[in-house]
Amino acid sequence: MALSHLYCGCVLQAYPDRGEFLGCGRRDSDTFLQMRLSLTSIPTTDLMVLATNMDLSLSEDRHNIWNPSSLDTCSVSVLEWLSHYLPYHFVTGRMNVEEFAIKVILKLLSSPSSPSNQSVANCTLLACVMIGVQFDKKVIVRIDKSSALPLLTDALLAKFQIALWACDGGCFSTDSTGVARRAWNLLKVICLMLEPAKRYYHHSPHPMRNLDVCKRIYSRVKSLEQIHTREFLDALRNALRFTLTAAKVSRGPADLWNSQIFWTEDSHSPEDFDWLVDYLEYIYSDDQEAAFDILVLLGVMKVRFNSAKHQFFKSLIACMGSNMPVHLRHAALCLAHSAREEMISINAIDDVNLRDMILADFSPAILTAVCPQQGALFSEDDPDYFHPERDLCYLELVFALARNSSWHSHLFKDRHICRCISIIAQCHSRPHAFYLAGILLRIAPELSSVPSLKSITGQQWWDMMRSAVAPCQLHN
Repeated sequence: MALSHLYCGCVLQAYPDRGEFLGCGRRDSDTFLQMRLSLTSIPTTDLMVLATNMDLSLSEDRHNIWNPSSLDTCSVSVLEWLSHYLPYHFVTGRMNVEEFAIKVILKLLSSPSSPSNQSVANCTLLACVMIGVQFDKKVIVRIDKSSALPLLTDALLAKFQIALWACDGGCFSTDSTGVARRAWNLLKVICLMLEPAKRYYHHSPHPMRNLDVCKRIYSRVKSLEQIHTREFLDALRNALRFTLTAAKVSRGPADLWNSQIFWTEDSHSPEDFDWLVDYLEYIYSDDQEAAFDILVLLGVMKVRFNSAKHQFFKSLIACMGSNMPVHLRHAALCLAHSAREEMISINAIDDVNLRDMILADFSPAILTAVCPQQGALFSEDDPDYFHPERDLCYLELVFALARNSSWHSHLFKDRHICRCISIIAQCHSRPHAFYLAGILLRIAPELSSVPSLKSITGQQWWDMMRSAVAPCQLHN
């Protein structure tokens, strides 16, 4: 490895046109091959390093014998070494290592174990080199580049956005340098690099421009024949993920309940996001990860929807279905919470059929999002057990719906009131108590018909009301 590092330094400084440094007139690849053959006993890791040196030192007029499937057997240490080594060959242009480099990044960063900062830094620098970021050569030759992560990630994000904007939704007719095409090819791995390095880079100041790229890609999807859409759908999923990651919006299930800010300088109307609603309906049952990203994005953008948007509520209800994974149901619940004002104004909908559909389908879907199996017993570590943040979101939504008497019969029929009563015994916080008390007081005249009301003890009533009136910052 020391020899390889020294060799890389020679390559970087001299830009050889025939690759004749070590062999005194022979090609370097032949020298590495002789080394490999002369060593009868060599550890697997060192053998991989020698074999890779031999393959990558081949000049362009020689056939590269490296087999990409060999990456499947590479150890993390070899992959780390490769990520450190590949920028030399890319900078000198001695051979086309683009496809191989992307596979190394993908393999290294998608490992079940969290990648080290050194691995992330190596991959980030390699991506920077691939899309033409300019930086000090001293960064390349460091064995551990993790201290340069702030510099590398900010530079990569800025350059990647510019290259992505230039590709016009996958059209490279004006891409004379090939940088935009490389950025397009890197879409799949860019978030793998940025996600573990969020604390190192600044959020993108251009989220709407990134979204415009996504919109153009979606326009191409809709205009193409079905047989050609898969490539662009994959690119759209990756571009949407990049938009969230660049804005430093967390996709973690635990972060759904935190208020996240999507940085935007411009004001946009709800109509600007109609294409996202259309995209959600287009893929929600086939690509649940992309559907999750759309729900998160619409939620953090605080997009307001006219209650006449039949398509929006139809897709939202479907994403809260019991057949959907828990993270998708919870993301849909968060978005329903954001749209609760539209739900309250249900009487303003002129379309009677649409109004009846929302009343009949939206209410049971909310409960399904929280607990898909009514009456089932869950362990405390089950995602459908009592969850303080999720159930607070649920209670705020039901509290808002209870403002409109048109919802009352559905809250009873769909067992929301029973669910609220069951939460009383489990909650011990002021916000939960406030919304629980508010729900029960708003529908007090109808409560006499609820058998489970008797399960609330006098002490529980007292504790709930006392907590509800305690000073606390709450909003409707």
